[in-house]
Amino acid sequence: MLLHHDKSGQKVPWRGWLRRRDGPRRGAGLPRGDGSRRVVLNGAAAVFLLAAVLVSALVGAADLNPLDTIAALADKIPFVHLDTGLTRIDQAVLYQIRLPRIVVGALVGGLLAVAGAGYQGVFRNPLVDSGMLGASAGGGLGATIAIVYLGRLGPGAVPVAAFAGSLAGVAIAALAGVAGRASGYLGSGAATLLLAGVAVSMFLTAAQTLILQRSTQVLQQVYSWLLGSLAGASWQQVTEILPYAAISTLVLLLHGRHLDVLSVGDEEARALGQSPRSVRGIIVAAAALAAASAVAVSGLIGFVGIIIPHVARRLAGPSYRAVLPLSLLGGAGFLVLADTLARTVLAPSELPIGVVTALVGAPAFIWVLRGTRTVET
Repeated sequence: MLLHHDKSGQKVPWRGWLRRRDGPRRGAGLPRGDGSRRVVLNGAAAVFLLAAVLVSALVGAADLNPLDTIAALADKIPFVHLDTGLTRIDQAVLYQIRLPRIVVGALVGGLLAVAGAGYQGVFRNPLVDSGMLGASAGGGLGATIAIVYLGRLGPGAVPVAAFAGSLAGVAIAALAGVAGRASGYLGSGAATLLLAGVAVSMFLTAAQTLILQRSTQVLQQVYSWLLGSLAGASWQQVTEILPYAAISTLVLLLHGRHLDVLSVGDEEARALGQSPRSVRGIIVAAAALAAASAVAVSGLIGFVGIIIPHVARRLAGPSYRAVLPLSLLGGAGFLVLADTLARTVLAPSELPIGVVTALVGAPAFIWVLRGTRTVET
């Protein structure tokens, strides 16, 4: 059995040392292995998501009867059959306008939050999100190129280009990180990848700015996309991103235990039989796929990937086996509510959803900074 000397000089097993290390930090949340509390928290997050869906379905320009709307939603549950008093127009509003937007919003919010939690686990830093690895900048550049140069292909080219650009941005950052590590001029491990991601993001943003300066006639269209919106949400978008969302989310959730091991350091992870480089590569790839799927259909939406995982960590403790699913559900509910505010607060006009998340997220981010102690990688 592998042993470790703790601070008192006593020899303790590695597993016991992991529990002791997490012990002092569990005051606000979930103790390691406390499955019942994890179930309670996930259940509460699921109720929060359901409440957000109901509020979003009931609130809007069209005045739908609350009881009839709830009955219409329940009627779609398998083996449940309820009569509804909604007219044909009301049903079209509910099923073809509001519900697709709610589902896309839940998918985007959940993907951004779980991707942010994955990145924070890899880099052992609660202030990291997909924007620091080139995903957001790459998606923005891809969308800008599609709007400026590929307009003849129709609006469908924008999400495809944003998806490809987001993945390309992370891939370039990963290659730059490997090159920097091999050269010996940069640090090793996660720190090198993070530095490379920041540099690549700056380069891609500069390229996007150059294109916009030469194409001022599309500035409004590009900036509308960059600020984020779910106005064009449809069932087709749901079917397009659902496979990528399912794969990336499943991979991230299955690697919660690996992130817990990585949190104690690379040497300790190797002693426990884990390859830090392989685990980081898998998690970064899955998080990049999740972020790219979200960016492709919603544009750039900030703060969700930082704030939601931090709140989940405060509630559930440091274990990523609890933080990842809680972030997924919390992010979905949060973005559904944010989109409800975006489309109703200035009705009949609509705010970009990125503005709403920034207004909520910026003060919360300052709160995170005040109480956060980052870990050097």
